[in-house]
Amino acid sequence: MAARGGIQELQEAVICSVCLAYFNDPVILKCGHNFCRSCITQYCQESETSPPYPCPQCREPFRAGEFQPNGVLRNVVEIAKKIPAPSRERACEKHEALLHRFCEVDQTPICLVCRESRSHRDHPVLPVEEVAQDYQEQIQRHLESLKKERDEILLCKSSGEKTSQELLKQLKTGRQKIVAEFQQLHQFLEEQERLLLAQLEELNKEIEKRRDEYVAKLSEALFSFSSLISEMEQKFQLPASEFLQDIKGTLSRCERETFQNPVAFSSDLKWRIWESSQRNASLETRMKEFKDSLSSRQRFDKANVTLDPHTAHPRLILSADQRSVRWGVTRQDLPNNPERFDTVPCVLGCEGFTSGRHYWEVEVEVGSGGVCDVGVARESVSRKGEISPNPEQGIWAVRCWEDQYWALTSSVQSFPLSPSWAPCRIRVYLDYEQGRVSFFDAGTGDPIVTFPPASFAGERIHPFFLCAVGSVWLL
Repeated sequence: MAARGGIQELQEAVICSVCLAYFNDPVILKCGHNFCRSCITQYCQESETSPPYPCPQCREPFRAGEFQPNGVLRNVVEIAKKIPAPSRERACEKHEALLHRFCEVDQTPICLVCRESRSHRDHPVLPVEEVAQDYQEQIQRHLESLKKERDEILLCKSSGEKTSQELLKQLKTGRQKIVAEFQQLHQFLEEQERLLLAQLEELNKEIEKRRDEYVAKLSEALFSFSSLISEMEQKFQLPASEFLQDIKGTLSRCERETFQNPVAFSSDLKWRIWESSQRNASLETRMKEFKDSLSSRQRFDKANVTLDPHTAHPRLILSADQRSVRWGVTRQDLPNNPERFDTVPCVLGCEGFTSGRHYWEVEVEVGSGGVCDVGVARESVSRKGEISPNPEQGIWAVRCWEDQYWALTSSVQSFPLSPSWAPCRIRVYLDYEQGRVSFFDAGTGDPIVTFPPASFAGERIHPFFLCAVGSVWLL
């Protein structure tokens, strides 16, 4: 027994922890752990971290090329390969006999001695091979189910990671675009500021020059009039005979000395000043328009959605105000016009969008075994025969089914959203220019799912509803 255990320990010691096979060209790291040369080389190449790399066993860092060949271990591996594998059959710890029987009552393997003991004598017993086969079949079924669940989890994980990478890439592109646009805007505003300030400075110098010239002319006229007034006042003081001397010349000077107000600021200068004020007013208007534009980019307009009866499947019953739809028990006798869905119970909204940012809210109630889809669809979506609500078919929707919400991502797969994301009311957002469709819990405002951006290419986009054993209300 002890020898058999020692051989098993030896053979386990020469197994690579990466490939789980005998060491092939073993190398040793500085931490003392051994690996196949090809395994540790591939591990370094596929590592998501930059050197140094963590040891696969103890996480101690090492660099590629630091490992050394382990010749001793290579020889031990060759010896271990030649040792025959010990029997894997277990023996009874009490009687050291092989466990060839299985007690169905105690659900445990027993030996032939145990079979005759009082503990198991009256219990039904079967050969271990027969019982093992039954349990292997059960385990195999569970194993297949677990692998299927694991594959589904991996698929969801891959889809989520892919979506997050795409969204992060879009955010990075959007961020770069915003930075570039605002850099251009800053440059434009700085240039406009320099230009306008230079023009104002030029006008300021012109006004000061004209003012100085105007004041100089007025000062000259003031001096001339003051001199003549002083002369006349002195003349009044003279005797009559002297006063009348050259009286004609005195009167002539008085008559010639008239004040003519010089033009201080020409109409051309006033026009240039008015033009400058108009440019400032225009700049203020443009800045206001720019602010309004930035504000409008963040705003979604609530759409007043109604249902289009010409597109409704014959089993769907629309309310009189065309604001709700429910599944009908009997098929209505309606004309099979080109716009009508004839196989899948769908209906489109009357409203179609070719631009802008819009949202609307719906309340969904799904009956037992029922299904309801809520979203948007291209106007060119197929109306006849079977259709699959997914982006490839021109439909972006969330499915309400069995107390869960499913984001319909393609014709071959969809991933469920947790039941905690099952709101009574759903808000649908459509950003036409960005090609983005998002769904939110209308009660809490929490996001449900956002589809990767699409190109609508100018096509009209309509609200979309699928209703089988359920009801939908537009709020």
